[in-house]
Amino acid sequence: MAEADVPARETSGALVLQAEEVSVRFGGVAALTQASLRVEKGSVASLIGPNGAGKTTLFNAVTGMVPAATGRVLLEGRDISGLPPHERARAGVVRTFQNLQVFGNMNVLENVMTGAHRRLRYTVLEAVCKLPRYWREEKKARAIALDCLDFVGLTDLAGAPASDLPYGKQRLLEMARALAADPVLLLLDEPAAGLNPRETKGLGALIRRIRDERGVSVALVEHDMDLVMGVSDSVTVLSFGRVIARGTPAEVQKDPEVIAAYLGGDEGGDEGEGDA
Repeated sequence: MAEADVPARETSGALVLQAEEVSVRFGGVAALTQASLRVEKGSVASLIGPNGAGKTTLFNAVTGMVPAATGRVLLEGRDISGLPPHERARAGVVRTFQNLQVFGNMNVLENVMTGAHRRLRYTVLEAVCKLPRYWREEKKARAIALDCLDFVGLTDLAGAPASDLPYGKQRLLEMARALAADPVLLLLDEPAAGLNPRETKGLGALIRRIRDERGVSVALVEHDMDLVMGVSDSVTVLSFGRVIARGTPAEVQKDPEVIAAYLGGDEGGDEGEGDA
């Protein structure tokens, strides 16, 4: 693992996310066992571990995409454990995925506008009948989307078909769409997957800007250790579905259990998780 590129930052100490003692089972397989993840307000908190450690499963439990057998999830102190995924998203838990989720039949601007729609206020009737409030809110969505495209550097491609963008720019498009949803907590699942070194460096700078300029707290699952150590304020390490270490990047890199987990080889994949 590379040494961290930046010193530890001061954060508020207030917790945006508390995922406490979360356990998830797939049939008879324990994917997570009393795993906890905490994200301080105004910070980047990374979740790392060997393949199959349970990282994406924990993200899925936080977003409500898989049921937790035990534990709870708190967002800014509010228990959201019983909420379905769309209600957690409405509360401000927004995520990206390992595999690109771009709407290829839409242009770039329209893709980002879909992210903004959770912030709009009009009824189905107003949308069907194209009443004045519908048009006002759609204008608002367009302005939000253009602002987010400018933030990630895709303004010049707003009218281009999303499917025509090269892979790295599609990753940026996903980031813009997530920001358009006005997240309280942004969960990034392997955002550097498929990126070249130059694109990965740019991604790191963007994640820092999201934290520093937008004030969005970020939880990051990532295998690129240079990226993780360069952007993270805290790091939590999973192995075989259990948390084995938590601390600053410098602390985690020196932890004997972490070193053993990474040098011990591939653990195999979690059921339902792919290679995360």
